[in-house]
Amino acid sequence: MPGREVLPSTLKRSPDKAQRTWEKTHDSAVETYGEGERAHRTAFAAVKHEFEKVGDHWEPKGRKGPSDRQAAGGGPARRAPTAGGVDANAKKEHLMEVAKKLDVPGRSRMTKPELVKAIEKANNNATREARGGR
Repeated sequence: MPGREVLPSTLKRSPDKAQRTWEKTHDSAVETYGEGERAHRTAFAAVKHEFEKVGDHWEPKGRKGPSDRQAAGGGPARRAPTAGGVDANAKKEHLMEVAKKLDVPGRSRMTKPELVKAIEKANNNATREARGGR
């Protein structure tokens, strides 16, 4: 199935470049692995290299590169939790800015790992709300 037809809603609310990255990578992965979870994971990995999830959409990162430990190590044989699109490798100052944008309560007293988890939670809530509360 072409990537345009299965584009996730968070990407539909994101810049065109993020959409094109997901679509091209997805379509290539479908040719290699077949339609399904692996093609979707591959496409999201490509998006996460240049974009980070902020609320219910994706925004360009200030730098290119892996967004968390899983993305840095990668590969299907090594499974570790991801940060759900949060750029966990970003500096704490950047994470504070994102947390402020998302109005995360208590952010000024949080450690970097706590900020990553709080931003991920805020992103999930914003996405759920954008999808009509599902």
